[in-house]
Amino acid sequence: MDDPAGVNAPPPSPVLDPPRGDPPGAQPERGESAEDKRRRQAQLRATRAAVRAAARAIAPERAQQFAHLDLAGLRAYRTALAKEEDKVSYWRRILQARLDTVREGLRASMGDLAHLAPVLAAPRVQSGRVALVTVVPSDDVPPLPDLARLWELTPDPANPADAAAVAELTTDLVTAESELSSYRAALHRRLDAATTELIARYREDPRQCLVALPLGEPGD
Repeated sequence: MDDPAGVNAPPPSPVLDPPRGDPPGAQPERGESAEDKRRRQAQLRATRAAVRAAARAIAPERAQQFAHLDLAGLRAYRTALAKEEDKVSYWRRILQARLDTVREGLRASMGDLAHLAPVLAAPRVQSGRVALVTVVPSDDVPPLPDLARLWELTPDPANPADAAAVAELTTDLVTAESELSSYRAALHRRLDAATTELIARYREDPRQCLVALPLGEPGD
């Protein structure tokens, strides 16, 4: 049964749900002496330190979705996520620049469009997503927009006959930028999950941290 008023909600956890506002003792009392002030501030610092220590004590847990990956595979997967995030950020900047150009009534340079077309080609754009979903299947990764199609549209904002096409292109660019933002957010969630898994494995066996260190030649 729904509980919109929160009557049956569990009490907040002091670590997971820290209280909002100033903790008890944070506000000075009227007529407080210098000694009382120092004591109150010391207690406040101790309380905050205890909260931070309790938060650090919550050890990350292993996730079943990564059980099929060994440490090398997990680290490679996390690296691939970071590279994909860099590419998506680049695509978003390109789209935003094109959108600004269209909104300002300027026609994009055909040379610039031709130069960037290979970067936004469908196989190149989709390959990263396909690879990541193959390594760790998931339904939380949204599809990518058809950037190549957008780059083939070249209406002239200065031509009244192209007004409808310009408006359609503007809408498509805004939609594509939003879809890229959603995809980037999904990458961030996966990066966080992979990082948590790495930390959990390193805590279980700290010796595994050594594989991430560069090893020199014998005798160095």
